[in-house]
Amino acid sequence: MIKEMTKGKPLPIILSFCIPLLLGNVFQQFYNMADSIIVGRFIGVDAFASVGSTTAVNFLVIGFVLGLCNGFCIPIAQSFGAGDLSGLRRFLANAFYLSVGFTILLTAITMIFTRQILVIMDTPEDIINGAYSYIIVIFAGIAAIMAYNLLASLLRALGDSRTPLIFLAVACVINVVLDLVFVAVLKMGVEGTAYATVISQAVSAILCYSHIRKHFHILAFEKQELEFSWQHSKKLLGIGFPMALQFSITAIGSVILQTAVNRLGTDLVAAVTAGNRISMLMFVPLETLGITMATYCGQNTGAKKLNRVKKGILAALALMLIYCVIAGLTLWFLSGYIAQIFIKKEEVEIIKNAVIFLRFCGICYPLLGVLMVFRNSVQGMGFSIMPMFAGLSELAARGLIGMFLVGVWGFTAVCLAAPTAWLLADFILIPTYFMSIKKLKRVFRSE
Repeated sequence: MIKEMTKGKPLPIILSFCIPLLLGNVFQQFYNMADSIIVGRFIGVDAFASVGSTTAVNFLVIGFVLGLCNGFCIPIAQSFGAGDLSGLRRFLANAFYLSVGFTILLTAITMIFTRQILVIMDTPEDIINGAYSYIIVIFAGIAAIMAYNLLASLLRALGDSRTPLIFLAVACVINVVLDLVFVAVLKMGVEGTAYATVISQAVSAILCYSHIRKHFHILAFEKQELEFSWQHSKKLLGIGFPMALQFSITAIGSVILQTAVNRLGTDLVAAVTAGNRISMLMFVPLETLGITMATYCGQNTGAKKLNRVKKGILAALALMLIYCVIAGLTLWFLSGYIAQIFIKKEEVEIIKNAVIFLRFCGICYPLLGVLMVFRNSVQGMGFSIMPMFAGLSELAARGLIGMFLVGVWGFTAVCLAAPTAWLLADFILIPTYFMSIKKLKRVFRSE
């Protein structure tokens, strides 16, 4: 279902787009959670830690894919908002060509260097083999992950956030079933959960593609629209590549921090892994709101409706604050019980440290909420360079804390890393938004 976001009251439009997308992102998190829960319950703490120790390097690569696909679809959303359907199709064709190239490159690099990266990260010897077995299968399936995210981003750019939800729900069920079969029945170990994830992503991609072919007739290409265009590719890369780098730059900081955590021992790796899994699930609504604002701002910028952009951002900030209060209270009082989803209750010390980690995150969620709203809004308006610098500030915060403070303050420094990174990024993104609005006003007046 195609949906224009350039008409009507911003708040109801944002909510109607956001809710299906939120459910879809929750299902996406269940991919990761299912892996962790089943590994933790059926194999043990060491296996759970081995999967968790790959989180940062996983996001380094998969985050690049997510940023690239989201960025490629911003010119598509802008073309749709402007009513330029031929331009939309040209952008889509060239986004496909570029995605194939990046898929080949990323797969080759990860197949060669992943083991060395895990060694450099000081992954503990008792979990490094499990970590490698898991993550190398994920990276071998980059093509499936790229395909799903490009197609889902395309649907969202056209205002359809419901269809990816349905297909992702189906794939999530498949993932859980395959996890249980591969791990509990076939005893394939941690790599079994990785195979389940990749197969499920491939199913999602196939379902999205079939739906687009059947229902989105505006994507019926003329022959000349399928030709490679450097002009269109340049704009796609100008937005998509900085967004991809922004994800990866942020992840580099997480890699440095994870290296410091690895030196603290397997039990703290397990505590941080549980904390990260829960925290990632809790900030899904904030991430969803951000993705919504990228599409909303993209369409309205294409339609040259900056007043709607500003009203939409105010509505998004109000929604964000309400959610952050609820999430913060939930983590403060219930995180100990939630952690037992991943860790057996007998592991008292691991659960205790996971609770401390989650309470730090919970009280600082408004910082993350501001980051998500402004970063995605600015990117949707077509500006991707300054958000990349915000990613650099996150890298600096996590990296410096990992290199210099974890050795002094230990686990407390680990807990402070993410909130510090969010705060520094906000200092860049808030003024960037106002500067972007002013620049667009000048551009629109000159046209």
